[in-house]
Amino acid sequence: MELISCKNISLGYDGRVVVKNLSFCVNSGDYLCIVGENGSGKSTLMKTVLRLCKPIAGEIVMGEGLRHNEIGYLPQQTEIQKDFPASVWEIVLSGTLNRCGLCPFYKREQKQRARAIMEKVGIADIASRSYRELSGGQQQRVLLARALSAASRLIFLDEPAAGLDPVAMEKMYELINRLNKEDGITVMMISHDIEAAVKYSSHILHIGEEPYFFGTKEEYLESDVGKKYLFGKQD
Repeated sequence: MELISCKNISLGYDGRVVVKNLSFCVNSGDYLCIVGENGSGKSTLMKTVLRLCKPIAGEIVMGEGLRHNEIGYLPQQTEIQKDFPASVWEIVLSGTLNRCGLCPFYKREQKQRARAIMEKVGIADIASRSYRELSGGQQQRVLLARALSAASRLIFLDEPAAGLDPVAMEKMYELINRLNKEDGITVMMISHDIEAAVKYSSHILHIGEEPYFFGTKEEYLESDVGKKYLFGKQD
């Protein structure tokens, strides 16, 4: 069943159209990687689906009763955010605010949820540490845990492994893969790493060059655009 359906959408910013007449869908349980060169509109697409900005044209439909408070979002981290002085526990727990409406206090079930998610992503032992003191890989796990605290069905990830060393990058990809395969979390992830996208995803959306590609990763491997970016050749 379709969680998100984008129908002939056009996107842009500052009066510039960057994506035209794009259609694709995300089904429950999918792991969709969005790839393309810098400036191709990947982040703009994700923000548009999240309703942080409006499409220029077209329609975005949420299916299966999906509500926006069931979606977690991990945006690209800025240098300023890396120096945030809160504790790991405070940051992860704050993610549950997405689910509690106007209630100004954290409930027991929210705290239990945050603790369970911290165990799942392997950061329970650093709950009291300051976020600014952590390694890049640890910080990204904290932000992923925060996104999961906000989500029950779908997470949006914008370059979650950017800037990490190869070991931390692989651990992050493996963690996201487990969340998708074992916990059934639907994933939409922007990535500049096409090889990792092919390794872990179920579907790929490649934008930036027309015609846009959307399909399974197996179909991507056989497509002209897939061959061009993965192997440097075209039929």
